[in-house]
Amino acid sequence: MNTAKQTGIAKLDINGRTIELPVLSGVEGPDVVDVKRLYAEADVFTLDPGFTSTGSCESQITFIDGEKGVLLHRGYPIEQLAANSGFLEVSYLLLNGELPTQSEFRKFTHEVTQHTMLHTQMDRFFEGFRRDSHPMAMLTGTVGAMSAFYPGAMDSSDPDERHLAYIRLIAKMPTLAARIYKYNVGQPFVNPQNDLSYAENFLRMCFAVPAEKYETNPILAKAMDKIFILHADHEQNASTSTVRLAGSSGAHPYAAVAAGVASLWGPSHGGANEACLNMLREIGSVDRIPEFIARAKDKNDPFRLMGFGHRVYKNYDPRATVMQETAAEVLYELGIDNPVLQVAKELERIALEDDYFIEKKLYPNVDFYSGVILDAMGFPTEMFTVLFALARTVGWCSQLNEMIEDPSQRIGRPRQIYTGAARRDFIEIKSR
Repeated sequence: MNTAKQTGIAKLDINGRTIELPVLSGVEGPDVVDVKRLYAEADVFTLDPGFTSTGSCESQITFIDGEKGVLLHRGYPIEQLAANSGFLEVSYLLLNGELPTQSEFRKFTHEVTQHTMLHTQMDRFFEGFRRDSHPMAMLTGTVGAMSAFYPGAMDSSDPDERHLAYIRLIAKMPTLAARIYKYNVGQPFVNPQNDLSYAENFLRMCFAVPAEKYETNPILAKAMDKIFILHADHEQNASTSTVRLAGSSGAHPYAAVAAGVASLWGPSHGGANEACLNMLREIGSVDRIPEFIARAKDKNDPFRLMGFGHRVYKNYDPRATVMQETAAEVLYELGIDNPVLQVAKELERIALEDDYFIEKKLYPNVDFYSGVILDAMGFPTEMFTVLFALARTVGWCSQLNEMIEDPSQRIGRPRQIYTGAARRDFIEIKSR
């Protein structure tokens, strides 16, 4: 097992004292100054709003080099996994650290498919939601509610119980997501069919109806599987950090994942692909692109180009390349001459050659094309973030398990700089 190694010492002069802080190096990425003893030794702590320069943990799951546009899962480049693997194989990799042998993969796939059904009483939860409830509102509530059905998972110290909880979450999330979609459109629920692949089963549960025979399109199933792979994990983003923080208190795994779902709901996180598709629709045609690029450059115009730039990537998001190819395959298969895709491709071409975008390192990200694909498949925009959560569940489970097994981890407790009122005495209301 690889662990961070001390490679130097950083010295901090403060209040007439010199504090020595270890400098640690990982397998990849920049060195890290270990400040966990700073408060105890110097009576000060660091301030880092948004945690942009703070490492919250040591992890062996995912590595991102934003400057070079690199994304590795357990050391494997995302491009290779998307081209050669499947979602359940990537799920095994994230959870266990290595790619499975054939027998290990058969066993893992069997485990997942044996847990795709929901408890029949779970379906009653949907009757309590308004028919037009936002899908993410329903997902947040129903994922959290699963903890009531599996109380044994509360013992997070038991690795077998944790493993079973992760299998259940990975297996049942497509069933939950499909029920949410069906509930919104007013169609009867479709139960899982375990002789189908993970992506095929999900598409069937979403789009099959009792009145007609349904056959999964293999091109669409392959595209869905790639979307799941590309969203499976992405290091310590907002939702993953939320899952780790919730889990650090010993919370039920289903509750911790529900917290991650709630965090993902934000338009700056999981809702970005919906916002990007809406922007492409607003632009409407290729000849209007210069107008919107000019608006994006105007500091006085609130308009901003969605799908460009990333909190971590300062280069081309490697997932965006796969998404562009997949979008073209899906639209060709469906026979759709989609002006939105034409706008996206031309906007990308212009932006990659424009000095403004190059200087600010605004490259297309994964959200730029994913919305086009999901829209073509027939998913309403409100479902996009639900599909993101479905895929990211395995990453949340992997990160949660790593956090629980890390002996250095404690309950999360960020600090603050207090800037409120100074100490003052209470005055009774009659005297105020």
